[in-house]
Amino acid sequence: MTSFSAKRIVFTGGSGKAGRHAIPELITRGYDVLNVDMVDFPDPSANVFTLKTDLTDSGQVFNALTSHFNFGGYEGPNVPGPPDAVVHFAAYARNMLVPDNECFKGNVTSTYNVIEAACKLGVRKIIIASSETTYEVCFGQGDLDYSAFPLDEDADVNPMDTYAISKLCGERVARGFARRFDADIYALRIGNVVEPHEYERDFPKYINDPKLRKRNAWSYIDARDLGQICDLCIQKDGLGFQVFNATNDTITATFPTRQFLEQWCPNTPITREMSEWEAPLSNRKIREVLGFKENHNWRKYYNPE
Repeated sequence: MTSFSAKRIVFTGGSGKAGRHAIPELITRGYDVLNVDMVDFPDPSANVFTLKTDLTDSGQVFNALTSHFNFGGYEGPNVPGPPDAVVHFAAYARNMLVPDNECFKGNVTSTYNVIEAACKLGVRKIIIASSETTYEVCFGQGDLDYSAFPLDEDADVNPMDTYAISKLCGERVARGFARRFDADIYALRIGNVVEPHEYERDFPKYINDPKLRKRNAWSYIDARDLGQICDLCIQKDGLGFQVFNATNDTITATFPTRQFLEQWCPNTPITREMSEWEAPLSNRKIREVLGFKENHNWRKYYNPE
């Protein structure tokens, strides 16, 4: 049954790698959440209702944003209206899932449709998933170097790959609609998403072979901490359009950040003093502006010493 006093969130792409952990985190924080996806939520015990929606069809998007969240909605006195917030994570999650033109078309069209529908329905808070790939190296051709460390939201980014370009287009749509509708639209440049079971499986090889992590800037985001970030974004009003790096605090390495970067990325300048273990894809803005405090540092789950 829906709690009619709780904030209502439409979360697109909640059946994916990030959403399947972020949605339960939001539910524990008191939100009612409707999952809008093409496939069912993978954990039946989570009691998450999925409305199967093609987000490239604007009519379906407008309808999905004015839907009951589950059959309990019919018990209330009113027909459904728009949600309090929209979190848009649905997308082709990387290159090489579909041809490049389909990746671009699907990601850009769905993001445009979600932002347009939410704004025109009067939703004042929209969070969209951008990506670490916008910093050019992740899916860049060849062994590229980053422009500078730390990687922060003010960087002039110019990626060459289709997926990252589609994410930059989404940011630009968000910026324009935030201005047009005087809405808060926050774009999260999400780092490499790590699920709980992946620490023990993957981090030994990451630590033993640091070059494997260059394309992710030796940074990551725990999927559950990403749910906390979504909550903080929903709570923080009045910022208009913003870009936030969504990463955990620390570098995935066993020796301090500056020493590590000077060894493994010697051609990249370090433009400010970094804290001892600071992640190269820095989350300083999200900590200082939104108050993010990570709960799932990688060393809790894998101790390389």
